Amino acid sequence: MPSPYHFITLSLYNIILYLMKVTHYLPLAAACLMMVGCGAGKQKAEMTAGIQLANLDTTALPGSSFYQYACGGWIENHPLSPEYSQYGSFTELAENNRKQIQGLIEELAATQHEAGSVAQKVGDLYKIVMDSVKLNKEGVAPIKADLEQIASLKDKEAVYALLADLRKQGIGAYLGLYVAADEMNSNENAVQLYQSGLSMGERDYYLATDSSTTAIRDAFRTHVQKMYQLAGFDEATAKKGVEVVMDVETRLAKAFRSRTELRDPHANYNKMSMEEVKKNYPTFNWDAYLSGLGLTDVKEIIVGQPASVAEAANILNTLPVDQQALYLQWKLIDSAAGYLNDEMAQQNFDFYERTMSGTQEMQPRWKTAVSVVSSALGEAVGQMYVEKYFPAAAKERMVKLVKNLQTALGERIDAQEWMSDSTKIRAHEKLATFHVKVGYPDKWKDYSKLEIKNDSYWANVCRASEWGFNDMYSRIGKPVDKDEWLMTPQTVNAYYNPSTNEICFPAAILQPPFFNMEADDAANYGAIGVVIGHEMTHGFDDQGRQFDKDGNLTDWWAPGDADRFKERAQVMVDFFNKIEVLPGLQANGELTLGENLADHGGLNVAYLAFQNATKDAPLGVVDGFTPEQRFFLAYATLWAGNIRDEQIRVYTKSDPHSLGKWRVNGALPHIQAWYDAFHITPSDPLYVAPENRVNVW
Repeated sequence: MPSPYHFITLSLYNIILYLMKVTHYLPLAAACLMMVGCGAGKQKAEMTAGIQLANLDTTALPGSSFYQYACGGWIENHPLSPEYSQYGSFTELAENNRKQIQGLIEELAATQHEAGSVAQKVGDLYKIVMDSVKLNKEGVAPIKADLEQIASLKDKEAVYALLADLRKQGIGAYLGLYVAADEMNSNENAVQLYQSGLSMGERDYYLATDSSTTAIRDAFRTHVQKMYQLAGFDEATAKKGVEVVMDVETRLAKAFRSRTELRDPHANYNKMSMEEVKKNYPTFNWDAYLSGLGLTDVKEIIVGQPASVAEAANILNTLPVDQQALYLQWKLIDSAAGYLNDEMAQQNFDFYERTMSGTQEMQPRWKTAVSVVSSALGEAVGQMYVEKYFPAAAKERMVKLVKNLQTALGERIDAQEWMSDSTKIRAHEKLATFHVKVGYPDKWKDYSKLEIKNDSYWANVCRASEWGFNDMYSRIGKPVDKDEWLMTPQTVNAYYNPSTNEICFPAAILQPPFFNMEADDAANYGAIGVVIGHEMTHGFDDQGRQFDKDGNLTDWWAPGDADRFKERAQVMVDFFNKIEVLPGLQANGELTLGENLADHGGLNVAYLAFQNATKDAPLGVVDGFTPEQRFFLAYATLWAGNIRDEQIRVYTKSDPHSLGKWRVNGALPHIQAWYDAFHITPSDPLYVAPENRVNVW
């Protein structure tokens, strides 16, 4: 289900969910990872302070809504355009960055290059995506042969080979398979299965009975029928297809774990030998499926969600072959729709973006083209981007900031009275072994085996997907490459990966409002400092704390410490569960616990690091704001944004991050330094009594 994943930080599992569980992963990943820009046009005085006064709403009271106080000016000056369901400071930066990358790509597209060169691939793919005349002339022809191949299925055995072919093209049906570090043996890669295959992404869209969800489900049925017919099916077949799609995906949804349940790493780790896999799911033809993927010597598989695999096997075993064919034709149509003619792309947009997310207007084609190229040839584009736009001085200053944050987190660990000394020692060991990645990888990916040809947009997307899957499958039997990056340098985001114990900050995030080379420490520690602290805290949140310094899923805590941690974390869960994000719709404190804890830890750690950095040379008041006030204003600015109600509902169902407003108004009331900086009193609406505040890191 296409929608921008606009928030900072991703755990490894969330990265996998995000990049792999989508209907067709290639361009979606790009669209969501292109959120970056540069701070052009600011006045020198503003750059020095790191705060733009125009972003504020000084008619608001900090203790009533700090979000409105810090971001109200920005919100008023950036109303939602039809192109967006959500527009924030991230999105604002995206426009500048996208134009920068567009310039790099179009420069290559303007001239001929040697066949097979990276320049040829980048330039030609861009031109292919931009050629709407050719796309509309082709119509649905690029998928006709595949539709006919699916229609020719004669028996169940043939379905498994077809599933493998579709998976290699980036089309997921019934279940997902990926290769990544074994969480209990983090130096080794392992084949892993996860629940996948829902066109609408989340199980609640199939199961919930509230009026808004029911309306979306009804709209989905209409959408499926329209798409079948646009692909050339008659009305009767299209209606039959709708019933098959709803039957299959509702059955799958009932077997799926919720997003909250997916946060339990132990529950989602079920290693089985191939003999056990075949015994537990005997009707599934594993030999045909795995060999179709080119995986002929698999000894073990880690099954993430056993019930979903069991249901997939059951459906494959019982659903008549003609209905199997009809369903797989839908998966192909659904995956390809955005890469075909305007009519198909528009209908696809109308449901997934307009109906589900509230977006009113498709983005111009050049933005799509930039995103697709930046995904298919991500590190090739990243290398160009870094060479032109990423100064070495930024990396040097960032490395220093990271070290300062590590020191501060160590001090925070020592200060926790609820944690025993032995656990503190192990925590320090984990902190000391953080693998820090800043800017860009030391070794770039090799795209020599990816062929970009002037046939069809869809064919190139499929080849890029297959290249990505082959690249992933090549890791089987090899040690984990801990120097590999899970994000491209042009990605405005950051992540913590528990299985490699790494924190990563791509080049694109190292610019305003996150990181400002011309701003003082108040702004930088409040912005990028909190981001760094956030990622570090992920190593010790409710998920990350279950992994040791080597990235293995194991219990390294002294008896009783985990219970004390859970008791304190529950305060955060209960606090966010009480937040009403829309009338009648509550936030999900369980789903967002890890990110809320990371925000909490990031703020505490960054503030301490800021104090340490300025203790010998205190900063003065600028524009009427103390350094402490500027710290918190810089943090709040990161989350400025406008969002449609439809998108709020999407995020509340699926996003492990709280909404931007609540990453401010929900996080700061648990930070004593914020109370001190803005003189918040018990009479203020945001005030939380000390005994009711979260106190973890």
